[in-house]
Amino acid sequence: MKKLTLDRILQSQGFGTRKWCRQLIDAGEVSVAGAVIDDYRTAFDTTGLTFRLFDEDWDFHEHVFLALHKPPNFECSRKPSHHPGVLTILPEQFTWRDVQPVGRLDHDTTGLLLMSDHGPFIHTQSSPKSHIPKVYVATTADPVTPELVALLLAGVQLNDEPAPLAAVRCSAVDSHRIEIVLEQGKYHQVKRMLAAAGNHCAALQRVAIGRLTLAGLGLEEGEWCYLDAAELALLVAGE
Repeated sequence: MKKLTLDRILQSQGFGTRKWCRQLIDAGEVSVAGAVIDDYRTAFDTTGLTFRLFDEDWDFHEHVFLALHKPPNFECSRKPSHHPGVLTILPEQFTWRDVQPVGRLDHDTTGLLLMSDHGPFIHTQSSPKSHIPKVYVATTADPVTPELVALLLAGVQLNDEPAPLAAVRCSAVDSHRIEIVLEQGKYHQVKRMLAAAGNHCAALQRVAIGRLTLAGLGLEEGEWCYLDAAELALLVAGE
């Protein structure tokens, strides 16, 4: 059991400063279990807590773990430079509570992107030492050949890498699409590997992380969802 006063609850969920949250409570904007709470000092057990604010119901989350189907032309940065940031797709309170992308997808790459405010989770998911596979489907300019697949599995040399980089798994999807599984997260890695193997990446989508799949989440481009315990358990290394 963890009890917090209502102003601290709202602040922890990203609804603004404590002063602003107290003003919302004083104005009768917050209700719990159907009752308006106008005293910010009222304390609640946060386990399973749901409160209503701005005519919406909100579940308390000590930390948030999100999946976003990233559309094209969004940057995975809290300080984007040329395109809108992915945080603009989410409700504003996630910015207040310091939610950030887990790793990065290029602005023109689409697909599964994790986001969280939990530092250890972000570190584990981002570290190549965790060996969590990321699955990509690339559309290629030239046909996918057995030779291309073999080269990517054997390893290709990139200009700024000391040793060749190889796909963990690789297979043709159809004549111009190839599935590539990586455990690293090098800069533009899929695109550069395809170029080094003599092809060109025309479009790229991340379709899975570990055993968590974009198809399984059922998200359309631009949609997001909270990840539950069972879905988080799929974000592991191995088959």
